Amino acid sequence: MSDWTDSLPEAALDYLQGRRLDEVECIVADIAGVARGKAMPASKFGKQSHFYLPNSIFLQTITGDWTDIEGQAFTEPDMILTPDLSTATAAPWSADVTLQVIHEINDQAGNPVPTAPRNVLKRVVELYNAQGWDPIVAPEMEFFLVARNIDPAQPIVPPMGRSGRRAAARQAYSMSAVDEYGPVIDDIYDFAEAQGFEIDGILQEGGAGQIEMNLRHGDPVKLADEIFFFKRMIREAALRHDCFATFMAKPIQDEPGSAMHIHHSVVDIETGTNIFSEPDGTESHAFLHFIAGMQSHLPSVIALLAPYVNSYRRYVRDFAAPINLEWGRDNRTTGLRVPVSGPEARRLENRIAGMDCNPYLGIAASLACGYLGLMEAKYPKEEFKGDAYDSDEDIPRGMNEALDLFDEAPDMHAVLGEEFCKVYSAVKTLEYKEFLQVISPWEREHLLLNV
Repeated sequence: MSDWTDSLPEAALDYLQGRRLDEVECIVADIAGVARGKAMPASKFGKQSHFYLPNSIFLQTITGDWTDIEGQAFTEPDMILTPDLSTATAAPWSADVTLQVIHEINDQAGNPVPTAPRNVLKRVVELYNAQGWDPIVAPEMEFFLVARNIDPAQPIVPPMGRSGRRAAARQAYSMSAVDEYGPVIDDIYDFAEAQGFEIDGILQEGGAGQIEMNLRHGDPVKLADEIFFFKRMIREAALRHDCFATFMAKPIQDEPGSAMHIHHSVVDIETGTNIFSEPDGTESHAFLHFIAGMQSHLPSVIALLAPYVNSYRRYVRDFAAPINLEWGRDNRTTGLRVPVSGPEARRLENRIAGMDCNPYLGIAASLACGYLGLMEAKYPKEEFKGDAYDSDEDIPRGMNEALDLFDEAPDMHAVLGEEFCKVYSAVKTLEYKEFLQVISPWEREHLLLNV
């Protein structure tokens, strides 16, 4: 092996033990969180320090179209991509011995490309670091296993389980429900072990074929990298067993949607203590400021946490998803929940984000709200006690409204970066215009002959 492999993470070295590395996949996440890049022979990867990709990958919609940015020529200049070998991990589903490596993205002057989602998250983390804080996150991933769907005109249905029946709904926390698709879960565990990822737990959620997977807490960039890798890995595990894994926010009518709940705490870098707790164990003022920031600024970033028209189908009253930004202790009806914990683990759970969001941008947006709250030092509304579904909705109900709020949020633009915000808004506006050109089955069924 060449010398560059000496600096690989332990899990990658273990995977390569006694094997000849064939290929390296050099990847980055685009605006949607889709892996972009190139694969190359390992021998070539070891001889080059960087490679190039055009900056247009951050101007592309989920449908593959490109947006134009007003005042900027579409010349597609190259960005310089250099490997972050700390992210190197196996692609254990590959026929060849393959590693995946996430790359740093800089312009030709050596500056971080501001439209790259991973750089946006790094920017927000650096704002915390400048105040002497380390933000900590713990994501929860929800997704559906579904039957193969090769015709988009057909509705999505649950997968066939080992029993020969389709997965059943309303079986939250059922072990027998998880066992129905045990072979897929087994592959997820095996792949995660080969990749060096730690899963805190896997459980059955409320939807038919819906699974929740919890990750241990840690550094926001590292955890976003893992979710980026996990989404690809889970899809590969499902394909091995003749089904699809989907991270759509609402893939099946009349079933609950899939969220990416984000648990937040903040640690003082110098002392290592949780700033959300006072020395006597009580809640700190900083904790309340963080909650206030979420309540004040989350509406302006719903466009990042719910990035597609389908995302807003998840926010349904009394249907396992929040409809407002109330906060409460141990209350799963609120958008902002304070879980039961000791003082050292005091945290806030943001339940707004959908699993369809780009993990880098979803975590960055959530952290940005908390950061602004800490800077503004305001206090939240009174804790909500009771069923928050009985209160008014106070989050955008559609993509168009969410984008308007995003465009009118100068404080948030200053945190996330002006250029990124301009590009993101342009991409999502074009996607929304494309969606409006599509005529749905509902319209054909109820309007064609009746109006």
